[in-house]
Amino acid sequence: MIFEHEIPQGSKLYFANTARLKRDIENKAARLLSEAGFEEILTPLFSYHQHQSVCDERELIRLSDSKNHSMSLRADSTIDVVRILEKRLGGNTEHKKWFYVQPVYRFPAEEQHQIGVEILDESDLFAALDQATAIFQNLELAPLLQISNINIPRILTKLLDLELDDFHHVNIEKFLSLNIAWLTKLVHLQDVSEIGSLLSEVPEQIRDELKKIEALCTELEYPNVVIAPLYYAKMLYYDELFFRLIDANETFSMGGRYKNDETVSVGFAIYTDVLIDKLDKGL
Repeated sequence: MIFEHEIPQGSKLYFANTARLKRDIENKAARLLSEAGFEEILTPLFSYHQHQSVCDERELIRLSDSKNHSMSLRADSTIDVVRILEKRLGGNTEHKKWFYVQPVYRFPAEEQHQIGVEILDESDLFAALDQATAIFQNLELAPLLQISNINIPRILTKLLDLELDDFHHVNIEKFLSLNIAWLTKLVHLQDVSEIGSLLSEVPEQIRDELKKIEALCTELEYPNVVIAPLYYAKMLYYDELFFRLIDANETFSMGGRYKNDETVSVGFAIYTDVLIDKLDKGL
């Protein structure tokens, strides 16, 4: 039996303090981003192309349009934002810095509110990371910033006959069992200052990717940073430098560099619901 007051599991309900927190977070982020030269975009709830944005198509909430073409509820914003700006609005705007405040939906009824940023034709992840940390500092939060490079796990799968799932599930025991000195050091590498001494030991392909992490970290002025060179995010589009802002087991934000067709861009998403829960419990 479904009672009149019930809502589907995974759906969101905000009232009183949580509603105020949600509006405050979104307003602060929107103000900061507008002041930094970003324009706002809100994409359609329905999309024909969400299968290009999620790893598991079973997560899509599917339906059909009036001509029986398959479409789905918005499960991810990034690729739709880039596609719409390039293909539909390209002749009307040359602006490259955009943000959105909108939810995404996953099967069966998971609702996730996000604040997202996309910077088109930009390859330097610092351009996005600087905006993400500014928002958290404005909210008086300093979660742990984890810097990774998705290229490193991909290269290692080819060099060492490993699987990407080994990195996605952080199979440290398997990495250590290979008894490779430089790989063991990569497993334990957390401080950017240690990269320099390791460069002469790792294969050349890994060396170049570690240098990208090192270069990004030198630009940062953030108090709480760790590097995780073997971390792998199971995303369809992030392809190189990648970051997460985390607290305990909660991910507040993540972003990275990605490529859509021939356009290289950077961006991030802040998970508003996780922030609301954190701030609500802290009051």
